[in-house]
Amino acid sequence: GTVFAGPPNFNTLFREFSDHRDAGSPEIEPVYREGRTVRFTDDPATGTPPADRPWDGPRVLYLMHPSDPIVWWSPNLALTEPDWIGERPGSDVLEAMVWIPFVTFWQVTADLPFSTGVPDGHGHTYKAAYVDAWKDIMRPEGFTAQDLNELKGIVSPQH
Repeated sequence: GTVFAGPPNFNTLFREFSDHRDAGSPEIEPVYREGRTVRFTDDPATGTPPADRPWDGPRVLYLMHPSDPIVWWSPNLALTEPDWIGERPGSDVLEAMVWIPFVTFWQVTADLPFSTGVPDGHGHTYKAAYVDAWKDIMRPEGFTAQDLNELKGIVSPQH
């Protein structure tokens, strides 16, 4: 399996999976082909949708924070309203966010250089999420909750 954290919006595979997501699934947390191989989440500690489907075989997990401008930035923002603008905003995005031609493009563009200087779990900072993501991908035997928390403390000391 593999983990992709904060994929850039122009990534061909990411766009394919997101653009061809299952009907009714939101762009901020898409479900692709019922989650058979590829899944998306903003927080793997709380689950990887769809929770009601088994995840057997190869696993690909995309980590995407709703506030990560690298995931959402696209030159298309200048003239085209993305689906995510009309969806329920993610946990760390203002509900007042709206799409305005050119303005939204420049707002997201301005966020890009600051996306890594934010607390873990926001923007393009995925430190503790890597631990939960790789646990979901690798399914290590005998790995306890205590082991998980100790590893998170090493990877993300402020956890």
